[in-house]
Amino acid sequence: MTKLKIKKGDHVIVTTGNKNLKGKTGEVVEVIKKEGKDPRVIIAGLNIVKKHTKPSAQNPQGQIVEREASIHISNVALMGKNKKPAKAGYRMEGDKKIRINKKTGETL
Repeated sequence: MTKLKIKKGDHVIVTTGNKNLKGKTGEVVEVIKKEGKDPRVIIAGLNIVKKHTKPSAQNPQGQIVEREASIHISNVALMGKNKKPAKAGYRMEGDKKIRINKKTGETL
C-alpha cells in the first residue's frame, strides 16, 4: 500500500472533477484505504448525495438520508495557509518529522 500525504483533519481543496465541487474547500473527515482499490477521502459538507433507506424495525417509515460521498484522493490537494493548493514535504526538526509546504516551507 502506498503512503498517503493527506490525513484526517487536513484542510483540502478540490482541484478537478464536478463543476459544482471544483475549487471548494473543506476538512477531511475520513480517508478510505482498501486493498486493491484506489484511496478515497470524505470531505465535510462536500459531495452530498441522497441515500434511500428501506423501512426497518427502528425506522418503519423508511427515509431519504443526505450524506457525504467519497472523492478520489487524486482530485484533492492540501491547502496551504495562503488558501492555494500545496504539495506536502517532510523535514526533520530534532527527532520529530513534520510536514511542510514544499513551495513556502511553512508547516502544514
